[in-house]
Amino acid sequence: MIQQVVLASSNPGKLKEFQQLLAGVGFEVLPQSHFQVTDAEETGLSFVENAILKARNACLATGLPALADDSGIEVDYLNGQPGIYSARYSGTQATNESNNAKLLEALKGVPSENRGARYQCVLVFMRHSEDPTPLICQGSWEGSILEAPAGDGGFGYDPLFFVPEHNCAAAELSKDEKGRISHRAKALKALLAQLQ
Repeated sequence: MIQQVVLASSNPGKLKEFQQLLAGVGFEVLPQSHFQVTDAEETGLSFVENAILKARNACLATGLPALADDSGIEVDYLNGQPGIYSARYSGTQATNESNNAKLLEALKGVPSENRGARYQCVLVFMRHSEDPTPLICQGSWEGSILEAPAGDGGFGYDPLFFVPEHNCAAAELSKDEKGRISHRAKALKALLAQLQ
């Protein structure tokens, strides 16, 4: 039996990724926009808190189980920034391009050995809005920040995120390869193990 799950996100890139990754294991992932759910206010101070807020909001609005992802990039030189503010790093009208430009500006002149970074992803699966024990899974992906964008795949900070084991930017990886090694793939693998 196929289980419907609401994805508590309006991000088309995330939706596509989750639909691909969960299709084979009995889940139909529906975007919250399908139910006219408005985005939850991300008032948490951690990826975990924000993911729980988003999942609970989607459960409340739809009555269905919900999956929420809160993810971002942490740059060592910037003490973990942009972190939970990754999506709106360059302001409320932020775009991928404006966020990437601000990050490059913040790291101007910083040598490559000090540009270490990682993508973080926290996934929360809630069976219902009052779920006292939501499933929480985390994945991280180590790399560093390039001095200029490379590649045109992926989304977010992918053109700036250097993946050492492939010697290229995340935006230069194939969809399949990114879907195998990314922070989200790792968190999802952990979630699937718990769901099964």
